[in-house]
Order: sequence, then C-alpha cells, then structure tokens
Amino acid sequence: MQSNPPLNQLSDQLEGELHSGALIRSLYATDASVYRELPLAVALPKNELDIRLIIAFANEHKLSIIPRAAGTSLAGQCVGNGIVVDISKYMNRILEINEEEAWVRVQPGVVRDQLNEILQPHGLFFGPNTSTSNRCNIGGMVGNNSCGTTSIVYGSTREHVLELKTILSNGEVATFKEGMDNSESDNPALHIHDQVMELLSDEATRELIKERYPSEEVTRRNTGYALDALIRMKPFDPNGPDFNLCSLLCGSEGTLAFTTEIKLNLVPLPKPHDVVLAAHFNSIDDCLKATVIAMDHNPTACELMDKTILDCTKDNIEQSKNRFFIEGDPAGILMIEFRSESDEEAIDLASELTAQLKENELGYAFPIVKGSQTASVWSLRNAGLGVLANIPGDKKAVACIEDTAVAVKDLPKYISDFSGMMKSFNQEAVYYAHAGAGELHLRPVLNLKKSEDVKNFRTIAQASAELVKRYNGSLSGEHGDGKVRAEFIPLVLGEEVYQLLKQLKSIFDPNGIFNPGKIVDPEPMDTGLRYEPDRDEPVIRTKFNFEETGGILRTVEKCNGSGDCRKLNFAGGTMCPSYRATMNETDTTRGRANVLREFLTMNVKENPFDHPEIKEAMDLCLSCKGCKSECPSNIDMATLKSEFLYQYHKSNSVKFSSRITANNSKINGWLSPVALVVNSVLSIGFIKNLIGISPKRNLPKLKRKTFKNWFRRHKQDSFERKVYLFCDEYTNYYDVEIGKKAVLLLNALGYEVLMVDHAESGRAFISKGFLDEASDIATKNVKQFAGMVSEESPLIGIEPSAILSFRDEYPNLVDVELKATAKNLAKNVFLIDEFLSYEYQKGHIDLSEFNKENKHIKLHAHCHQKALANSEDTLKMLSIPENYQVEMIPSGCCGMAGSFGYEKDHYDLSMAIGQQVLFPGISDSKNKSLIAANGTSCRHQIMDGTNTVAFHPVEILFDALLVEANKIK
Repeated sequence: MQSNPPLNQLSDQLEGELHSGALIRSLYATDASVYRELPLAVALPKNELDIRLIIAFANEHKLSIIPRAAGTSLAGQCVGNGIVVDISKYMNRILEINEEEAWVRVQPGVVRDQLNEILQPHGLFFGPNTSTSNRCNIGGMVGNNSCGTTSIVYGSTREHVLELKTILSNGEVATFKEGMDNSESDNPALHIHDQVMELLSDEATRELIKERYPSEEVTRRNTGYALDALIRMKPFDPNGPDFNLCSLLCGSEGTLAFTTEIKLNLVPLPKPHDVVLAAHFNSIDDCLKATVIAMDHNPTACELMDKTILDCTKDNIEQSKNRFFIEGDPAGILMIEFRSESDEEAIDLASELTAQLKENELGYAFPIVKGSQTASVWSLRNAGLGVLANIPGDKKAVACIEDTAVAVKDLPKYISDFSGMMKSFNQEAVYYAHAGAGELHLRPVLNLKKSEDVKNFRTIAQASAELVKRYNGSLSGEHGDGKVRAEFIPLVLGEEVYQLLKQLKSIFDPNGIFNPGKIVDPEPMDTGLRYEPDRDEPVIRTKFNFEETGGILRTVEKCNGSGDCRKLNFAGGTMCPSYRATMNETDTTRGRANVLREFLTMNVKENPFDHPEIKEAMDLCLSCKGCKSECPSNIDMATLKSEFLYQYHKSNSVKFSSRITANNSKINGWLSPVALVVNSVLSIGFIKNLIGISPKRNLPKLKRKTFKNWFRRHKQDSFERKVYLFCDEYTNYYDVEIGKKAVLLLNALGYEVLMVDHAESGRAFISKGFLDEASDIATKNVKQFAGMVSEESPLIGIEPSAILSFRDEYPNLVDVELKATAKNLAKNVFLIDEFLSYEYQKGHIDLSEFNKENKHIKLHAHCHQKALANSEDTLKMLSIPENYQVEMIPSGCCGMAGSFGYEKDHYDLSMAIGQQVLFPGISDSKNKSLIAANGTSCRHQIMDGTNTVAFHPVEILFDALLVEANKIK
C-alpha cells in the first residue's frame, strides 16, 4: 500500500510542476470551451490526505485550486491559472453498494457508465445520463449538476445525491447530508449549515429568491447557486424534504468545497424494451410544436438534432453507419424513446404519438427503431457535440449560449424569438439536444480569431441572457455558468440575489481558493480566449496533404475537448489504448491534439515541430487509427504523429532503431538468403537490445524463400473471375505460408490470382515518419495499379495495415494532381476478408466447398480494419462454413501495433494494453476455441502474451476446404 506523501515532499513535487514547461500546462487547457487559461501545476491525488496537503500548499502560496474530472465541461469550469487537481486517475473506486437501501458510495473519479455496469446485476442504476456518460466522472456530474437525455424521467444529479464528503478551504473534512443537527458538533459541515440557514432565515430574502430564480415549470435550472432548492426544504417549506446542503453543492462547479466521496441514491433498472420514434420535420418550428405534443405521451427521452449536426455526421466514419434511419434531408429529427415490458407495447406507444403528429400535420417520416439498433440512434445523438467540430474553416459552433432552458410550453415561442434575435446578428444557429426538457443547445457559428466575432460573442451572449430572463428561464440548464455565463448572473437573477451568492461563497470558502472566477466575481466572458484576435495565422507546410481541413493547424483545432478518447475498455472501441493503460491525459487524442495546437499556434521556432514536449506527448501513440473513426471530430492522430516525426527529424537526429524499422523490407531483401543465420543472431538478447528491441520479445522468423518466389513458380488454372493480390512486405518475408494459403484458397473458390512486381506498402516508412520515401512508394503503387485494377478485378491484400494504406494515407501522400486517381483506385482495394465476405453475400462462393465440422473461433480484429473498414466482414468470412461459430473478442488494440510493442521502451506498456481485454479473452478459452487474428503484429502479441498460436482467418478458411487444392506445393 502506497504511503501518503509528507507535506514537504508534496510541496517539492508541486514546486517542480510549477516549472515543468508548457507540456503539462497545455494538456490541461482541455475543456471544450473557447478559453486558454493555463494552470501553473497539475496534481493527481491518490487519496483524501493528498488533497488536504494540496489545499495547505495552495493556502501557503496563495494559489487557487481547480477540481477536474474528465475535463469535458463546456463553460470554462476547468480552466484557470492555479493548481488543477485531477481526480480521474486515482480517485475512482466504488466504495460501497447497499442493494437493500438502494444507494452507492463512490469516489468522484468513477465513470458514470462504468458505475451502472457494475450496478446492473443488483437491478439498480444511477439515472442522469449525459451524452458523455461513457467517460464523464460522477464528481463532474455533481459539480455541474448534470442532467442528460433521461432528465424528463430521472431529473438532475441533484435529486440523487444523498451525502457528500468534502474538504473545506481550511483543510477540514466536512460531510454534508440530510437532517444534520447538533449531535454532529464535530462535523465542520454543521457550522456552515447553520450559517446558510441564517442567510436564508429572513422571509423577505426567500421571497426575493422565489421571485428572481427561474419559474418552477423550468425543470432544468442551474443558474448560480441553488438557493431556490434550499428554500423548498424544511424548515422553510414544512412539506419539503429535510434541509440538505448537498443540493447546493451540486452545480457549484468546485467553488465551495472539494468533494472526495459521494453517496447516491439509485433507482430500479428501466423497463427492458425500448423503441425510438425518429420523427422527421421540414422545419425546427414544427419540431418544437411536436415536442409539446410528444411530452403529453410520457416518453423516456425526447431529443432533437438539426440539419447542421446531421450533415456533420455524414463524413464521420463511425457515425455515418448510424444514419440508417434517416429519410430525405430533414431540417430536424426528434428522437423520442418509449420503454415498456415488450417491443409490442413500446411500439404501440410510439404509434399513438405518430398518429397524433400526423393528425396535426407535423412531420413527414416516422420510422420506429427497435432492438439493438436503438443504441446506434443514441450514439448518433451523443456525437452531436463532437461532430460540430467538423464544420470546415475557422468558424465554429461556439458554446456560449448553448445551455438556456425554459418551460416546455414556452419552447416554440422562445425559439422563435431566439431565431429572430440571431437573424439580427446575421446568424443561423445550431439546434440540438433536450427538447423534451425545454432546453436546446443553441450555438452561434463564430470565428473567434477575428475581433468582429469576438465582439459578437459577447453581444450575442448578453442578448441571450436578456431573452431568457424575459421567459423567466434558466441561463444554464445543465452545463453550468463557468467563465462564459457567470458575468450575466446579476442580469438574470438581479444584483440583490447576486450579493447573496457572494455571501454564500464566503461562508464556504473564506480563503477564496476554490475555482475563483466561476459563478461569482468572474472576469469578463470575452477575456482569456484561446486565440489573440486578428493575428496572422501561421502557414505550416506539411508532407501530408491537409487541404481538406485547411491545413494541419486547423486539423488539430477540430478537437473540441469532448473527451471521447477518454472512454475505457468497458465502453468498447479502440481509441487511445495507451490512455486506457496509463490513465494519463497526455495519452489521449485530446491531450496530443492540444499539445500540437499549443506549439503550432505559438510558432516561435523556424521549425514549429521542433519541441521535445510534442515528442513526449506523441511517444506513446500506437498509431492504432482508432481516433480516425471513433473521434467525432475525426482527429487522425496516427497521421499527425507521422507528420510530426517527419518534421521533427529535420531538426533532430533519427534513432538507429527507427531507421532499421523503416527500412525493414529492404534489409530483409538483402538478408533473406541467409535467413537461418539472421534468425539465430536476432534471438540473442544483447543484439535485440542493441537495435532497440526488448530482449523479452520473440522476433518473427525471416524466411529464406519469399512469397513472391513461391508465386512465380505457382501454376494455376485460368478463371473468369480475377483478382490482383498485393504482396505486402510482411507476408513476403515472414508470413509466407499465409500468402500461399490465400492464393490456393482463392484458386479453389474459382479466382485467378494476378500478382505484379510492385513496391512495398510503405507502412513502416509512414509509421516512423520517413514521408519522402513513403510518398515515393505511394506514387509508384498508385500509378502502377490505377491502370489495371477495376471493379471486375480488384486489388486485395492480406495484411490490414499494408493494404489499407491505399485507402487511407496514399491519397494524401501523392502529389495533388494524382490525388483523384488515388481516391478512385482506393474504391477497388479490399482486405481479403472483405472481398470474400462480399463475394459470399453476392452468391459467388458455394457452401459445398467447405466441410461441415463444428468449430468455435474467437476473433481479434486489426485496429486499422476496425477504424477504416469493418471487422464484421472478417466475422462473416469465417462464418461461411455452416458449422463454424465465430465470436468477436471485445478487445481494442492488441498493444503491439507494428514495431511499437517490440521496442524496449514500450514493451511494458504494450503488454499492459494486451492484458486488459485481449489476453484474458484468449486465456479463458484457448483450449476450446481457435484464435483468429488478421494482423501479423497481433498474432505475435498473442503468442508472447498467452503462449497461444493465432491463425490468420485465411488459414482457417483454407483448412475448411474439402478440395485437394489445399495441399501447398
């Protein structure tokens, strides 16, 4: 058990972090706001004592403390210039579950969806459900009083918090809960409890609060501190619940106390069958009128997505798959969920609403989605924030007025007035989210690099505050006030109430160290912005073509901090395997994008990439490509890392091991004639260490006879159907037997295999940043294959990372005049898994060619296939033999990632990544199942990690053939 550090040790640690350079500071300017304020230090406490020591240090040095969870806040809550205290890495344990009384006690860093996964066997769950639920922390939900899509059923976080254990600004531990009395005199919370009771004791004060706070019909109310919630409690309201300051701390944005433990009440699991009525509309006005009708039918969710957001999902690899239910080109869609004990009952509820909408001539299409497909609908909805970053150019949908809430009955008129206001600013806003709760996330599209739009930023925010006041609504419904809205609290609630908020702040935090400038005493909302207006944008020349996103700087600027890259293994997907192992923000796509943005924006060197801080941030990126599809902003960190290495090499020496890896194909060509000697030498630990390989690794065996040599001698019949096979460098020199089986399998199924003398794929050059060489290879391959490959005779490949280069990197590596040719070629380039799956679905493959043995196969798919293609195709291919049962291992990246896991500096992390999901998934069933993996690195990682042979899917399908052709010559 790790001991708590003494104060002087912690003081030394923080003093070091205060001078740690721009890297750690820039990583934490990560919330999805427009602000850039950078902390002086970052602290990662392991326990309550660490936090008390940090608070003591802050008081001693007159520094502020900014509590931080997942860093996905939208109003600037997590930016500042003090000590950012991140509780997400260590303080993330579930402490106690009481099934009988239906409550749970957790540390603040617990992820919401992970908590519910653990609670599910108990028949319980925590209801509030944000769009960031697979990575947001419970502590952050308390800080912002989060609501989410289910608030019309479960309310906000405030309604579910029973007890909060906190640390006050003087370092005392205080526990807030319902019904405190003098018997708890040793609890410092009682002293605060009494002062707050005194503050509210005057009836005129309570009447003022009732008059100035949002109407009680507004269910989402998060403006200022929740004094309106307190006066609805005993003794002020005899019919209310017992007085509980937890309701006040919820939504206080870390400005009053530092929470270390949270006790939540739980509710029974929702009814098991859900359907989503996706009602399509030709106008936002019709959407909102339909919302009022829909809420009379008691749905469990009612969410809106407008055309702007829907259009942004078209080019997102992951979300484009989730658009299957969209018909035509709607101005908006209402996603209305009904739950019941059966699909039929839920469909009946949706049909009743459909009939009423048609009767009122609202909407033009009403598809009802059910079963497992409803998850895809909500995935599309939850991506709303992230995909907004895909609006091209410097104009972005800015989060400044996106959180206003009014009564549902007022929503159509309010939005009509809002739209009129926006037109006066020549603005077309973005509309999405919680229509059923009277809250739409409304965003102007502004270029905050220009002073004119910075002015509009403030003017629109103030006009919006004045409008919401007219409707007696809430300035913030769920996202909080932060920096962006706090300035307008006096306008909305009145100066007298604002003075009460300041008094409240001083009661809790007389030292003023907790997240200053949020809710009370803010700086103007248009200060501390990320960019200096009207500056000259730096022109950064790159080898990769980033013209579609406006250059490399605008590419990284697409990251808006939504934090999808922070999801952990329980949530599935592949993105950011290093983060999943380290839990360090540095190792997320967001962290790396922020480092790049910081240094490329500053542009203080002739080579803007020449910074060791960027190198440090990029080092643990495995180039898995998961972010290219799973990041809603389409940040492709693998390509950005490759470009960075290319540029960094211009000013710095290149490691010997990187040169060897990049030139591996050429070296293998020289050494394959003496493969036995080479393999023997490379088995020596000293030699491995010398070339940067971990001595614990078993290197793949070089073959003396290459696949190309075998193919030249291979005799095959002429068939009507023909395919070109790309001979990648891994199959050619290492996996020769797999190459042979691929050819013989295709021959047996009636395909003539053509293979020309072509260049290697260039994958190793790309991954190590040797982009001049990679560009030359890409150009050669595109020119060579463009004239011969067609829909009738496609190009197929065995190794995913090699063949998918044609579809991914090549179009942006070749010269501009060849780009269209590369894109057209890519349309007819396939993994062999894809090709055989498609051919079987077309009826071109006969089941009678295969045996009827019973086999169970567990499949691990390659990262690049998951990101750029579809691993389901491999599953379908392996399922062609009628008695083969195939199960997908829910693993992300295996951890090897080309040469990454072989390198001695990365070995431990590589194995830690494999151990999370992949190795246990194999070890549990390796004696009962065949293990399939179509990546050569994946197969070697599986062998090193589990001592299990994994087969390429081609090998398994080949062995299932009945014909004599499966005898390799």
